[in-house]
Amino acid sequence: MTQMTVELRNIGGTEAALGWAGAHTLVVDRPEGKAGGQGLGFNGGQLLALAIGGCFCNDLRYVAHARGIALAGISVQVTLDLSGEPLLATGATMLVECELPEGGDVRALIAEAERISTVANSLKIGVPVRISVTP
Repeated sequence: MTQMTVELRNIGGTEAALGWAGAHTLVVDRPEGKAGGQGLGFNGGQLLALAIGGCFCNDLRYVAHARGIALAGISVQVTLDLSGEPLLATGATMLVECELPEGGDVRALIAEAERISTVANSLKIGVPVRISVTP
């Protein structure tokens, strides 16, 4: 089994959090004026949509490299549907555009990326989330 760990800590003087994994960081916050948010970074829904789309961009590259294809460009738009109280993600739609060299089968490439996509497939089956409190 492979594991990944990320960490988040509050940013002094704000109510935002700094998240990191290795040398990579990002800021998490609420929209300005919402529950102390200052709009300093992404909110959770945006991060979920970015995780779906970002993973898929990587998956397209994995599939292309395995097939010896040099992709000319990738464009992915993710729309996250949210509803209810508490607000929950109820669906996501990706619009994918991929530029292949002449003669490449873009639909087959996208279908293979969908088959192996870690984030999208994890969400499709439901991922248990356990929350515990440190002693």
